[in-house]
Amino acid sequence: MLSSSNPIENKKMGSLCQACSSSFQATPLSLAKSVFSLASSSPFIFTKGHKINRYYSTFRASTSGSSASTSVCLDSKEVRSTDLVDLEYAELNLKYKISEEVGHVRIRQHVNPLSSSFSTPAAVPAWDEVYKDPSLPLMVDIGSGSGRFLLWLAKKNAESGNYLGLEIRQKLVKRANFWVNELGLSNAHFIFANAMVSFDQLISSYPGPLEFVSILCPDPHFKKRHHKRRVVQKPLVDSILQNLKPGGKIFVQSDVLDVAQDMRDQLDEEAKVLDHVDTVDAEGGWLSENPMGIRTEREIHAELEGARIYRRLYQKKNILID
Repeated sequence: MLSSSNPIENKKMGSLCQACSSSFQATPLSLAKSVFSLASSSPFIFTKGHKINRYYSTFRASTSGSSASTSVCLDSKEVRSTDLVDLEYAELNLKYKISEEVGHVRIRQHVNPLSSSFSTPAAVPAWDEVYKDPSLPLMVDIGSGSGRFLLWLAKKNAESGNYLGLEIRQKLVKRANFWVNELGLSNAHFIFANAMVSFDQLISSYPGPLEFVSILCPDPHFKKRHHKRRVVQKPLVDSILQNLKPGGKIFVQSDVLDVAQDMRDQLDEEAKVLDHVDTVDAEGGWLSENPMGIRTEREIHAELEGARIYRRLYQKKNILID
């Protein structure tokens, strides 16, 4: 049952219920998109630059000819970013797919990659055991977090590419690989690794071409004396460029302007090797939209708080690096 003191909002909520209940080919993803599409125009939902309370009564939508139903709204509570993450990644249906072995994953938000405990290079896997076809183009997500972003891409492009997540928090890697198995993906894998130490050794051994590298909302390490802990440093940039195929791309983003500028400045220094992809807005040379087709979890959290996401996309020139 819908509840709002505003008749306009009631009408919008009614439209949302109607859209969900009348969808003959309803899927969790389509329902989620309906929520975002209709909700985005509501002042009760989100206004850029402001965090606003949002309230819904619970409703469920059933697919035609099936007893299956999908919850797409909340029990009269303020919408949280975690709820929006569930909606964004509804197609994966991962929420309850946690093994007893992995359990509930609680992690530190930030770790020191310069610690001695992260100084040992990760072992190179047997690529033909990790991927069904290790000759396919590879995308590497440095700092893959929970892995949902990479899993969504891997599922969408199951036959055309392989996806590798490098993550410094081991519990996240363990859970992400559990999800890979649950989803039956043969083109996704996650490795517990410090990219600053392990990137070159891992990627240079991969049989296929490195086509895409993403570094999305990395740990900001705000204090100046801790900037050396930031993942985008000259040695890693050199390693990425050495392994990236001509025409391959690097995508970086952050909701922290200082971090985004730092990554931009380091990559802009490689102008002899990299072209900046020129799809930008008029302010600061940042990409106006996310080109990946799905937002990362951090992106969702930040945008809910009204933060801007600073994005930059580069493409390697068709030249050889000595």
